[in-house]
Amino acid sequence: MTQTFRPRRSVLYMPGANERALEKAKTLPVDALILDLEDSVAPDAKAAARENVVAAVASREYGGRELTIRINGADTEWHAEDLRAAAAVGPDAIVVPKVNSPEAVLSLVDAVAAAGAPEKTKLWAMIESPYAILHAEEIAAASDRLAVLVLGTNDLVKELFIDHVPGRAPLVTSLQLAVLAARATGKVVLDGVYNDVKNLEGYLAEVEQGRQFGFDGKTIIHPGQIEGANTGFAPSEEAVADARGLIAAWEDGAGKGVVTYNGKMVESLHVESARRTLSISEAIAALG
Repeated sequence: MTQTFRPRRSVLYMPGANERALEKAKTLPVDALILDLEDSVAPDAKAAARENVVAAVASREYGGRELTIRINGADTEWHAEDLRAAAAVGPDAIVVPKVNSPEAVLSLVDAVAAAGAPEKTKLWAMIESPYAILHAEEIAAASDRLAVLVLGTNDLVKELFIDHVPGRAPLVTSLQLAVLAARATGKVVLDGVYNDVKNLEGYLAEVEQGRQFGFDGKTIIHPGQIEGANTGFAPSEEAVADARGLIAAWEDGAGKGVVTYNGKMVESLHVESARRTLSISEAIAALG
């Protein structure tokens, strides 16, 4: 797992029209960046933002951070040129908003291939409508090139006619269906953004909720949110020590019948979970 697992605890949106922000992003302790051409960019700045983002990716100055580009949706006038430019520069992934069907995924796969994107350039699909939630498994399973599902919770709230409330009770079903789809198809799934950047307590509570629900990380909108996501989606020192102890007990007890650790019976499924915990911890440590 250490060879294939890539930490995506913190995934920061950066506006493509803001050259200063793109420069600052080179120094931030974030796992991944989404260089944005969509919501954060005004219509009259779309072309300039595209040039900025392409230059940023081409610079190769972002170290080990996973570098992605969010293009404009297929229903916009900027989509085709965004896709061609992103494919040509070859980021780690192209993030596509409002992906609602497996057919849309297959069309995107064909388009990025036709535009010459290298094999390393994956697709990330934003799941941000009721229809997409109800078809998330089909979307996730549509292509191996699709690597990550990204929850667009602001759009979901709007389209479901619900409210942003602490605990996100009106969104729980949607969040859990997205995680189920990702786990059923072997894909990564990222939680949506937290809008109130000054409310640290509320943000950390939502990070913990996302971790408990099974998300791999959180999309964020402010550098001040990085530390909370990095800590919240990383195994704690206690969890790592417990995983090592459990694995040692299992290996020591091989062939001896029932194995226990800290008074609890250990089965192979517990060992698999412990090894996953260690693999995640090792992959995070490898980031430096």
